[in-house]
Amino acid sequence: MSNPPMSSPSGIPNKHSIAAAVTLFFLAPLVAEFLLGDFPATWLPLLILLAPMYGGGALLIRELTRRTGRGWPTILLLGVAYAIIEEAFTTQTLFNPDIYGLHAHLLSHAWIPSLGIGAWWSLFMLNVHPFWSIGVSIALAEGLYPSPAGPCQSAARTPWLGNVGLYVAAVLFAIGVVYNTVYTLHHNPFRASTAQFLVSALFVVVFAAAAFLIPKPGPSRNPSPVPPAFLVGVAAFLFGAAIFFSPILWKWNWAAVVFMLAVDLVFLVGMGLFSRCSAWTPLHTLSVGAGGALLYGVHAFMQPPVVPCPKWVVLPSHILFLALALAAIALAVRRTRRSLQSGPQDQTPAVSS
Repeated sequence: MSNPPMSSPSGIPNKHSIAAAVTLFFLAPLVAEFLLGDFPATWLPLLILLAPMYGGGALLIRELTRRTGRGWPTILLLGVAYAIIEEAFTTQTLFNPDIYGLHAHLLSHAWIPSLGIGAWWSLFMLNVHPFWSIGVSIALAEGLYPSPAGPCQSAARTPWLGNVGLYVAAVLFAIGVVYNTVYTLHHNPFRASTAQFLVSALFVVVFAAAAFLIPKPGPSRNPSPVPPAFLVGVAAFLFGAAIFFSPILWKWNWAAVVFMLAVDLVFLVGMGLFSRCSAWTPLHTLSVGAGGALLYGVHAFMQPPVVPCPKWVVLPSHILFLALALAAIALAVRRTRRSLQSGPQDQTPAVSS
């Protein structure tokens, strides 16, 4: 049985592509905040406020990438730009020495006085948002709504939205960023310096430009074998664990920064090499996202929520969100396998720009 096309022959999104876009819109904040354990299930109404920024950002990044025929390097670079927007402007956590009033002193670790940032915390945020908030969310959503593309991952995936939908995603993202920024400024007296804002804006432009200046992916002709998708997911889980446990292993100092950079380098190089092989499939990409999602779900049991809530709510919430993640992964694996079996003959033209 083949999957339904993601767009009509006229290029107008159908109900399946709209469902995919809506899924990503709400999946991104669920992964970024609830699966991680920052908020318990009793705070689910907060999705209404978080989805425009997280979901709108993930959807905008995904659509711009797929419309231009680009792949995961572009998604991750745009994810870095997103991370800087959120953490430098919306929440200012890159510069605020008392983040969220938690008195955690996160910026004091590997402190860089000339920039007014903590190297460890900044690098951690540049991992969390590109890889998890954006990357994992897109990988899971694309697994749930796969484009029949044959066994070759380099085949362009179909955009989900037309022009109107893309504009709506952009507007929702802008509204989400503005609202959350105003909320933060109203509830926290801290203000970063003008120089910090200007340098942050410059880096947003640099990473966004780099995302579209890098070469587009070509056909995967490398005949080398790749690990089974299951092992790829296990590796992604372990790489994620290395990032999250780096401060414990290396005492939150510069060694942790070097360690995280090494983990990032090995992960990116490894994924870059394997994804160029003709044996790499969308199921492997989904497995990377699944490993990252499960790491978030497991990590939630090791940290308290960032908001006040009854203790009896916490554990059931972690179990609930981890179970939902497992269910979503199982469904995505089933649909992705079915799309691979259907083959490229079922592909339809991409939504026109």
